[in-house]
Amino acid sequence: MNDKSSSSFNQNKPPNHAVIILASGLSHRLGQPKQLLEKQGKPLINYMTMLALVTQPKAVIVVIPQQDTAITDVIETAVNRLTAPNSSIQIVSNPNPQLGMAKSLSLAIDALKSQHDLAMKRVLIMGVDQVLLSAPHLDQLLAQDNIVVASRYPNLDERFIIDDNKHDIVGVPLVVSYKVLKSWQSSLSGDKGLRHFIRALAPEKVTTVAHSNLSYDIDTPKQLAYARQQGWLDY
Repeated sequence: MNDKSSSSFNQNKPPNHAVIILASGLSHRLGQPKQLLEKQGKPLINYMTMLALVTQPKAVIVVIPQQDTAITDVIETAVNRLTAPNSSIQIVSNPNPQLGMAKSLSLAIDALKSQHDLAMKRVLIMGVDQVLLSAPHLDQLLAQDNIVVASRYPNLDERFIIDDNKHDIVGVPLVVSYKVLKSWQSSLSGDKGLRHFIRALAPEKVTTVAHSNLSYDIDTPKQLAYARQQGWLDY
């Protein structure tokens, strides 16, 4: 596995990627929709969608939950504020968000496959709650050329440790070959489907780009309170 700590994105290179934003989680542990937490006066789902647009993608697929109609309406309304001036954004509703991220990813792949006029080679996959994610990091991921270019980040803060035995995470946001992603689709299942395929790749087919702050995601009220104290999210 190759590791790149920095790079520069060639803004003059024609875009050949799409973006998938996986935002269909039900936020059970948090107790409120994380998609609607606010950062710089915007719902987090809008903030992340705007970050994605900075990379000049051919399409942005935003996957939202459909289980709770009231919450779905609010989330969809928030994203719709961006769709009018940005026709590249498409909302996809996941009717079974409890089945995990793999279901959302499969629905997003279907949406991309339906857009036959897009000449895509790669897909940038993002979550919605890495509150310190930055546009330069996305540029660095897209500047690398490999089957998978993933983010690498440590678990440094006990408030945000997911797994005591895993202190160096390789995960989203990541860029993956569109052709390879489509070949994985039929076998995706549960929350760890994509990670399973990436781990099975030969080391030379995976490049990582370090970003020390990506472990700060929001899953619990304690993490939310800390993020607000630090000014990462609005009160």
